[in-house]
Amino acid sequence: MGDDGGPRRSRGRGRKRRRPMAEINVTPMVDVMLVLLIIFMVTAPLLTVGVPVELPKTDARQLSTSKDVPLTVTVDKDGHIHLGASADKSEEVALADLAPKLTAIATARGKGGTDEAVYIRGAKNIDYGTVMKVMGRLSSAGFHKVSLVTEVEEKS
Repeated sequence: MGDDGGPRRSRGRGRKRRRPMAEINVTPMVDVMLVLLIIFMVTAPLLTVGVPVELPKTDARQLSTSKDVPLTVTVDKDGHIHLGASADKSEEVALADLAPKLTAIATARGKGGTDEAVYIRGAKNIDYGTVMKVMGRLSSAGFHKVSLVTEVEEKS
């Protein structure tokens, strides 16, 4: 008999207590990771787009790249000179202002000023003299690690 005089009821003697689940369901985590992977694969090429330039093709070997964003000078199809690595951070400069601005940027980076490498991206159909003027200005400013950027030539 119970305390209140009625029949005694069993409190869940026939039922088992629930135990916490010991396994982690990783399926939702894998789904989220695959979606993130696809997003990064689609957006990564968009992050490296600079001033739109059709680069010439060559058979030369690729240079080793450093972890830092390189100093990049781009000469577009109209002969305008752009300083910067990406389209949103590039700024159009006059040929006379190119060397002082590059020297100031290299000095601010703390890498020894003119010892830093400079990459020149020139459109395929521009005048050869325009690229040579840019290279001459960089050389006279003390930049001796100047490289021309090209695309890899397809072998047929």
